[in-house]
Amino acid sequence: MRMLLKVQLPVAKANEAIQAGELQKAFESVLSKLHPEAAYFTVEGGKRTALIVFDMASQAQMPVIGEPLFLALDAAIDLTPVMTQEDLQQGLAQAFGD
Repeated sequence: MRMLLKVQLPVAKANEAIQAGELQKAFESVLSKLHPEAAYFTVEGGKRTALIVFDMASQAQMPVIGEPLFLALDAAIDLTPVMTQEDLQQGLAQAFGD
């Protein structure tokens, strides 16, 4: 299932992690495991934020994704199922019998 992973980092912890080289290592580790369709980095609500779109094959991936981010970066994460335009069109056709 295509998922949107939103990762938000507390400013002080992220500053420490950047200075120690841990932020880069943590994201490289997670991204190498997820093989994302897309990964974007921004600021939201005054916090460093990553938005990563990937295919989650199993709910068992949740600890694999979350724990390194929780432990290394004190991150807050959200996992949300998302659709492409094609997925939406297919779903609407199924929902309304078109």
